Amino acid sequence: MSLNARQIEVFRAIMITGSISAASRLLHVSQPAISRVLAYMEQRLGYPLFQRIKSRLHPTMEGKELFREIEQVYRGIARVNERARELGERRSGVLHLVGGPSLGYQLIPAAIARFRSKHDQVKVTFQALTLPSLLDALIQQRAELGLSMTPVEHPNIDSTPLCHGTVVCVFPSGHALAKLETVTVADLVAHPLVSYPHGTPFGNVVENIFAAAEIAKPVAVEVASPQEACSVVTAGGGVAFVDTFSMNSRLGHGLDSRPIHDSPQLTANLLRLKQEPLSRLAGAFCETLRDITAEFGYRPAEEFASASVDAITM
Repeated sequence: MSLNARQIEVFRAIMITGSISAASRLLHVSQPAISRVLAYMEQRLGYPLFQRIKSRLHPTMEGKELFREIEQVYRGIARVNERARELGERRSGVLHLVGGPSLGYQLIPAAIARFRSKHDQVKVTFQALTLPSLLDALIQQRAELGLSMTPVEHPNIDSTPLCHGTVVCVFPSGHALAKLETVTVADLVAHPLVSYPHGTPFGNVVENIFAAAEIAKPVAVEVASPQEACSVVTAGGGVAFVDTFSMNSRLGHGLDSRPIHDSPQLTANLLRLKQEPLSRLAGAFCETLRDITAEFGYRPAEEFASASVDAITM
């Protein structure tokens, strides 16, 4: 027997309300009508969906299994409706953004605020994500633009360098390192180091800095991201190497910094799905990013600074 939409609706209503009377109120039909549909379903299926115990309905094992399948269908319908709503909003103005944590505390929020000041009817959504989740959001088209400090090589993702930063040493305000104009790796040996797990993107950057100085990395505290390192350092938990994007979002909150000798160059990259032209709103946001990065003093990447908006968005 094939169940039709009405039978599924009635069965689900009984399951989520727990009784025929409540299901009838939910569906705005009479109790006898609900009872007839349920009796017909059980007759045609050849097994009961509920047990009647002391005038109450208790789902059978078959009923529970059927309900699990039905709920998967309803969740799928809910996702379709949500997608339909988002497509409608896009026509009237919505822009979905994702970014890495280091860029998500100052650069992206500042760009969103500037963008919204000129496009106040546009809804902007933003999530700070790890790189795998960020790429998934772009590939699944849950976001149109992404920003990442981690280099990306993916067959479906186009990556355009946006601007450059450096690695700096951060420490609590009033720390002894504040007397120095530039910090070397050797200067950190006497202080508790807040660092990152081996194999993580920024962890690799810091390990390379220590390897180039031929000094073992003495880790006192290990955290997942430069933003977390800034929090630990501010609390007095040590000193750390972080990117300038993270550092600039935390200065003035008990945190001080100095440049490090021979800092590697870090690059913020603008990510988008290949073969998908960006919307008019995304193109306007790219222009805003160009202005914001220049105002914050980040050195623009040549590819982005010299490109026209049309070239970026095509």
